[in-house]
Amino acid sequence: MSSFDYLVRFEDEHGNFLYGHATADDLRSEMVGQSLDIYDGSVPWDAGFTLSNRKGRVCKVLSPLASTPIIHGVGLNYKAHADEGNMKLPPYPILFVKFPDALANPYDDIPVNKEAWQLDYEGELCVVIGKDCKNLSATDNPLDYVLGYAVGNDISSRYWQDKTRASGQHGYAKSMDKFAPLGPVIASTRVIPDPSRLQLTTHVNGELRQKSGTDNMIFDVPTLIRHLSRGITLRAGTVIMTGTPEGVAAFIKPSPWLEDGDVVEIEISSIGKIRNKMVFEDATSTPPDDSAPGFG
Repeated sequence: MSSFDYLVRFEDEHGNFLYGHATADDLRSEMVGQSLDIYDGSVPWDAGFTLSNRKGRVCKVLSPLASTPIIHGVGLNYKAHADEGNMKLPPYPILFVKFPDALANPYDDIPVNKEAWQLDYEGELCVVIGKDCKNLSATDNPLDYVLGYAVGNDISSRYWQDKTRASGQHGYAKSMDKFAPLGPVIASTRVIPDPSRLQLTTHVNGELRQKSGTDNMIFDVPTLIRHLSRGITLRAGTVIMTGTPEGVAAFIKPSPWLEDGDVVEIEISSIGKIRNKMVFEDATSTPPDDSAPGFG
């Protein structure tokens, strides 16, 4: 499906938003200042999206998607993550949605509402759907509908995710504006033919918090796409955040919740790294006395 290996969306020195062709070497830097071959067309799944003979200089790396119809999230999808929380493996994927305005650029500062207490990180492999799909059969190959893969952070306010406040519904706690930074590129299925063979790490202020292979997933990418497409049209541009491995703050005692100024870096092999600083509206705000442990 893809006409690229690595696709980066960026702003040039004239304020234009462009798509450029990146290489594996480009991923070793943050690409600012580099001159890249650019594409004609506004979205990468359109037929007219083709590489031009023009170049553009990167001034700011943007989310590889300007917008998304929806972000589907998957909870408790790593065996070791279930183990650290003393939870049974789910028989079917645990699903929630993040709203489109949760999308953020890969190096953005993340504004944190003064009541988004018990803030947590979740490094995740993200799937970008490249063409509409619905009701996939057992003989359909779900990966035929994938445009590529990106790195994401499913930022979560565990205070609002706790079952005493959310009744088991996770979306609100995870959908505040910019709670889903994505990037730095879309790596095509040509570069990543098997998404179960990747390595993910998460660092907070340089300290390693998460390290896992995606082969530890309970439900792999094809299973998730097939399940999500049952009766639901997955539109081109849909993002699936496939779950996080062990090492989140909620299951560390005492929990090292993210604080104002903390920097979270998430890296996935063959894709690259995103880095985001948490910027609290009010770093002195404290939760009410009924604050629960933080994860429901």
